[in-house]
Amino acid sequence: MSPEAALVPGRFDGRTVIVTGAGSGIGKATALRLAREGATVVATDVVESRLTELVEENPGLTFVTVPGDISAQEVVDRVVAAAGGRVDGLANVAGIMDAFLPPAEVDDETWERVLRINLTAPMRTTRAVLPLMLAAGKGAIVNVSSEASLRASASGVAYTASKHAVNGLTKATAVFYKGDGVRCNAVAPGAVATNIEAPFHSAHAGAVLGPFMQAMVTSVAQPDELAALIAWLLSDDASNVNGAVIPCDGGWSAI
Repeated sequence: MSPEAALVPGRFDGRTVIVTGAGSGIGKATALRLAREGATVVATDVVESRLTELVEENPGLTFVTVPGDISAQEVVDRVVAAAGGRVDGLANVAGIMDAFLPPAEVDDETWERVLRINLTAPMRTTRAVLPLMLAAGKGAIVNVSSEASLRASASGVAYTASKHAVNGLTKATAVFYKGDGVRCNAVAPGAVATNIEAPFHSAHAGAVLGPFMQAMVTSVAQPDELAALIAWLLSDDASNVNGAVIPCDGGWSAI
């Protein structure tokens, strides 16, 4: 059974969910799944044309689009304002890779950009939606982490550090607000068929990580498979799941 065939009609009726990185890959699949299950989806992406296509290709679904770089506070403010005073769920999906640069080769621009988009952005969106969730006494947040948050052999130093930190952000949010009706969890994908760029710009990294990754990565997931897990975590079906980092990697993390 495909993830699409397992849709739960009406599961998000009357709910508003923010999805970052909603123009492609896991973000787009998540936005579509949530909308198909009844949510009003506030969709944001750095590429405005992707959001336009999302709306035009799905006329029967409810999207509110906000283009912009989600790591910028003013974009975060516009996204939350577009939700109209109610946010039931937040899926922090937007992220970038780091060209597999090791510590001796990483440049300041790469380090700062990766940390800004992968870590600072979800912190800012989380910080922005929490007052609304706390006032309502309920809410769910899902952060897209990575296999690189579980090991140091899946990416470069900036991406690895950022995704380890996303796990910390997830767990801290869960601990601080577990008594207030707000849950926060993370999913840790392995290889996924998306348009995210993941080139090796380091010969040293290629020599160290290349053989390992060829041996470990035995399957490539489809974005819909991640969207199914994210939607479940955002739903009441996962009411007792909080502070978890769930691998969705075809068994990579078990090896």
